[in-house]
Amino acid sequence: MSTQPNGGRPRGPQTAHKSGSQIIVDTLVEQGVEVIFGYLGGVVLPLFDKLYDAPIRFIIPRHEQGGCHMADGYARATGKVGVVIATSGPGATNLTTGLATAMMDSTPLVALTGQVRTDLIGNDAFQEADTTGITRPVTKHNVIVKDPSKLARTIREAFYIASSGRPGPVLIDIPVDMQVAQISPTEPEVINLPGYKLRQHGHSRQITMAANVINESEKPLIYAGGGVIISGASQELRQLAAKANLPVTTTLMGLGAYDQNRGESLDMLGMHGTAYANYAIQNCDLLISIGARFEDRVTGKLNTFAPRAKIVHIDIDPASISKNVHVDIPVVGDAGLILTELSKVVEHRPRKAWFEEIAAWKEKHPLRYDTEADVVKPQYVIEELCRQTKGDATIVTGVGQHQMWAAQFYRYSRPRQFITSGGLGTMGFGLPGAIGAQVAKPDSLVVDIDGDSSFNMTLTELSTAVQYELPIKVCLLNNGCMGMVRQWQELFYGKRYSYSSLKNPDFANLAKAFGAAGYTVDKKEDVAAGIEKMLAEKKPCVVDFKIDRTENVWPMVAAGNGLHEMDGLDAFEMV
Repeated sequence: MSTQPNGGRPRGPQTAHKSGSQIIVDTLVEQGVEVIFGYLGGVVLPLFDKLYDAPIRFIIPRHEQGGCHMADGYARATGKVGVVIATSGPGATNLTTGLATAMMDSTPLVALTGQVRTDLIGNDAFQEADTTGITRPVTKHNVIVKDPSKLARTIREAFYIASSGRPGPVLIDIPVDMQVAQISPTEPEVINLPGYKLRQHGHSRQITMAANVINESEKPLIYAGGGVIISGASQELRQLAAKANLPVTTTLMGLGAYDQNRGESLDMLGMHGTAYANYAIQNCDLLISIGARFEDRVTGKLNTFAPRAKIVHIDIDPASISKNVHVDIPVVGDAGLILTELSKVVEHRPRKAWFEEIAAWKEKHPLRYDTEADVVKPQYVIEELCRQTKGDATIVTGVGQHQMWAAQFYRYSRPRQFITSGGLGTMGFGLPGAIGAQVAKPDSLVVDIDGDSSFNMTLTELSTAVQYELPIKVCLLNNGCMGMVRQWQELFYGKRYSYSSLKNPDFANLAKAFGAAGYTVDKKEDVAAGIEKMLAEKKPCVVDFKIDRTENVWPMVAAGNGLHEMDGLDAFEMV
């Protein structure tokens, strides 16, 4: 009789089993994850126990929304996939605003959420929520794992989906019994997702057609969006503009894709864009859109947008083509690859008359404000910040008037230098977004240009910056109200300022209570010294600039108007 425990059959090589939580951690490390943001809770305790020994830096926010924005800021600053973890129920639902922010701005993000045991799902268990159902509209893809053997593959697929094509957030909901289950590790395999096929290289015939209309055009204009930065195509954009001698305007999300210090730059277009960019749009005969989606804050009144132009649209997302504006020549694929091919076949043309026309608009309608005023003007604060940082800081913003002034009066020269919530317009994004960017770029100067209303929403994250010794700077433009709302109430609601005023705390002392540095500046002559103190600080620092409450953002294209119908300018008749 055999004495072998398996009944006499030879024992083959055995694979050691691991818990689902260990598989999750191992797969994250395999995917190159170096930093995770997140907040623990009951049903993710098994996962956090394995993270204790993991070679991954972990940042704890003060709120899950803040953690999601941090992961978003980290992703935008690096181009890597940001990762955030939250527990079930309220922890997971607190991620929704951050996920929607990432979705609208095409940020690669993977969110891991805990869930109650699979046998309890649907029974209204403690801290249960239908996380995948709730987040489906604000994620590129989401899934709940009910088979522990699929954990590793699901995570690998999530990173692939989040970072490929038009990037976006992916959520994986993981019941606690999946985290404690014992399973055998699986080797990585080639990701093959039926129905998810990406076109990287543009069609050669479409590229040729685009080159031909560029070569024939008298008044061409490049309109570059955030897709240029996401695809890493900024250098290719600059090469195309130089080769074909093309002026360039960018969207809010595209700032930094093209060096604004160059003469061909028309800066930002749209609702609060420069007059010369908007006039160029309305007078060009060819508009070359690259990685942009023709959203309403850019186009103004659709039936008057670029009325004289043929439109070339280069984008990796075929769903964006002709979605809002009819496109004459679509080119679907990766912007960097397409621009490289396009640069080979475009020709250089002087276009002297066109550049002279643009120069005349620039001279007549520069961005301006009252430089003689005795009060602190927000534009002056940002100009002085740009001067003292030599235009080299990474700027993160909240949402509101301060966001537009930061877009207008700081000069951006490189991609991933300007980080903001564009599509969703998420107030409160600035501070946690800056924390994520500082974690990503520890040796860089990161400044959150924020407004008091936006800052109020997530200011507890100052404690996170202090805990992890992140030397972010907060340049707070404080007008004591919801500035952009107040501006609209002034212009369109008969100055009936319904509930737009705030009673703010002493932000400088509040910062000190958190362990950060804090200063207050309420005089114009103290602005430069205030910025100098802020930049000299080695720890997180808030400078509360008491700005002119009545200052508005100009120019402005009111809702329902065309880009040529701007308020805040001298009378100007289109050519």
